[in-house]
Amino acid sequence: MQYQSKIYESIIIINATLEDAQIEAEIEKVKDFITKNNGEIRALEKWGRRRLAYAIKKKNNGFYVLYEFKAPGDLIAKLERQYLLNENIIRFLTVELNKKALKAKEVGQRTPISEPIAAATAPTEEASKGAVA
Repeated sequence: MQYQSKIYESIIIINATLEDAQIEAEIEKVKDFITKNNGEIRALEKWGRRRLAYAIKKKNNGFYVLYEFKAPGDLIAKLERQYLLNENIIRFLTVELNKKALKAKEVGQRTPISEPIAAATAPTEEASKGAVA
């Protein structure tokens, strides 16, 4: 059975207490796993060490890595299983990129999902006046 290849984005957070060489090894492990299972890496972005919004597995910092790859759908379950088995990966998220997201990425615009978040965090008129009902 031939599977249709789709484009995915996977973001992982690696334990930031590891040495740089160990972090690079973890990044390469994931990259190799994708390519060995009929995937094709389109982009790899290392966002670096960042403070987490809340502690995950008693860690306050993580090393963020974004993979964009083309792969058959059955690879995702295998990949996420590898993430779960790897104790150095503290969190992950994999999503399929639809046509709208790919177009926005090409143009360099923000995706529509991020706009309501910015609007929701803006102070309301009532809040800025300090009015109590």
